[in-house]
Amino acid sequence: MHCTRCGICCRQTRMPLSEKDVQLLEKAGYRRVEFAYENRNGYVQLRNKKGYCVFYNREKHVCTVYRRRPAGCRLYPVIYSEDEGVVTDNICPARRTVTEAEIKRKTGALLKLIQQTDDEADRRRMCRDSNC
Repeated sequence: MHCTRCGICCRQTRMPLSEKDVQLLEKAGYRRVEFAYENRNGYVQLRNKKGYCVFYNREKHVCTVYRRRPAGCRLYPVIYSEDEGVVTDNICPARRTVTEAEIKRKTGALLKLIQQTDDEADRRRMCRDSNC
C-alpha cells in the first residue's frame, strides 16, 4: 500500500483496541484514560481529539505512535464490512494500491483481531453484568 498520509482514516475514528494494543501504548508511557474509552457494548476504542484520533498530528500528517499503532491501524485499509466481508475501505484514497496478496495476507489477521476484540468485549459485559 502507498499511504498518502491524508489522515482520512484518523478522522472520527472508532478503532477498537485489543488489550494487547492498550498494554503496548501504556508501556510506552501513555495513560489509558487519555487515549481510550470503553463504549456501552464493552469495546475499548481510540479517543478522538478535535475530530481526529488522539495520536494523529494534523500539522505534520503523521501518527505520533506509528511504531506502536494499534493492530487495526496496521491492517487498514483492509476492513470487515457486514455486507461484503473483508474489503478495502472505500474512504481511503490509496485503497487501490493494496494488492490482492496484501488483502489475502491481512484477512487472517483481521478476522483474528475481530474475534479477539469481540471476546474481550463479551468478558467486559459479563463482568459488568455480574459486578465482578
